Amino acid sequence: MFFITRKQRKDMEAEQLKAVEREKEFQQSEILKAKLEIQVAERTAEILGQKEELQKALDKLKITQAQLIQSEKMASLGELTAGIAHEIQNPLNFVNNFSEVSSELLVEMNEEIVKGDFEEVKIIASDIKKNLEKINFHGKRADSIVKGMLQHSRTGSTIKEATDINKLADEYLRLAYHGLRAKDKSFNADLITDFDSSLPKINVFAQEIGRVLLNLFTNAFYATHQRQKKSGEAYKPTVSVTTALKDNAVEITVKDNGVGIPTAIKDKIMQPFFTTKPTGEGTGLGLSLSYDIVVKGHSGSISIDSRENDYTVFTILLPME
Repeated sequence: MFFITRKQRKDMEAEQLKAVEREKEFQQSEILKAKLEIQVAERTAEILGQKEELQKALDKLKITQAQLIQSEKMASLGELTAGIAHEIQNPLNFVNNFSEVSSELLVEMNEEIVKGDFEEVKIIASDIKKNLEKINFHGKRADSIVKGMLQHSRTGSTIKEATDINKLADEYLRLAYHGLRAKDKSFNADLITDFDSSLPKINVFAQEIGRVLLNLFTNAFYATHQRQKKSGEAYKPTVSVTTALKDNAVEITVKDNGVGIPTAIKDKIMQPFFTTKPTGEGTGLGLSLSYDIVVKGHSGSISIDSRENDYTVFTILLPME
């Protein structure tokens, strides 16, 4: 016969109690686990729902951003309309004038042929040839202006192309100037260019860099125009653009002697929608887009130096590679 001592019985009862407690703990942990799984599932569904909403919001934001950028492009194109018309009119005048002169020369040449003076015929034919070359040159000039205008209004190209920065800067400087003069015929400014003739072509998004230069020139002429209104005839508006090769990068400097930028807002002018212009005269996107194009799009830099009622200098560095 097997006898259990009192101590053994107590030990067994203690083990049974522990087993019961462990079972209870296990059941509670299973219940807790089930609750946690439900909570995790609910939270996951909630997060997925929020993620979907966030993605929709992000997609909408991207669309809105693209629309704002395009609006800024078209706004600046509108500013340029008068300047473009002026720039196209010049080569068209040359084309018309040389065409008329060539027609008159042809009449003279026919007269000389009748007379039999073929030496004079050769001279007249040479003059007509020169006129045709000039017509061709100015026709291409007008074509270049129209293409530049179309590029400016398009969405950005995804391919960089070898670009003559000097030519690009010179063209947009004159377009911006004539654009402002179309609004105020009394406005005149000294345009100073100092282009490095040895500057090589560099691979950039040409219309995007053109857009940056246009914005800087437009702002420069606006600043000088505002100062002229306050200073009177003693003040002479001046806008200059300089190019140079510096540390394997092309440096473009745009300087004006306009109203300058107050120190208090100098750090804000690159922010989207920040503008010092009156309502309706500026979107506040020009400089922020310029910053994105130069820094993010070309791995370059853009810096500002300015003194209120004295000058403003924007310096752009575009890496050669």
